[in-house]
Amino acid sequence: MALMQWTDELQVDISRFDEQHKRLIALVNEVHDAMLTGKGRAIVGDVLDELIDYTERHFSLEESTLTKHAFPECAAHHAEHQQLLATARELQEKHKAGSLAVTVEVLEFLKLWVTEHIKKCDKKYSAYLRERGES
Repeated sequence: MALMQWTDELQVDISRFDEQHKRLIALVNEVHDAMLTGKGRAIVGDVLDELIDYTERHFSLEESTLTKHAFPECAAHHAEHQQLLATARELQEKHKAGSLAVTVEVLEFLKLWVTEHIKKCDKKYSAYLRERGES
């Protein structure tokens, strides 16, 4: 059973960003499902690798769109992205070092990322970008 579901509350109404956010939710659910079957440790390294790669691409697209439209909070949004990537990299290093608690940390981090970043930070640009023709 999925830990997180896509809801309208998570929608930013920019289709390409919503699709990317859905993939991040899928990553949360992959970690959760693996933990339920005792395989969390086995997949967490791959999930972290994908998370870092995927979020770098997602953040780059998001930031270039915000810059293109001169979003007033672009610098703060970029700083938030950099902090999220730094945390993901720290978790990746802990996993590589053999930390047994990292799977739970990854799951908590991913859940927080989705609930806090999308709902609070990404929602700020939604109306602004739609007013400028993004959809």
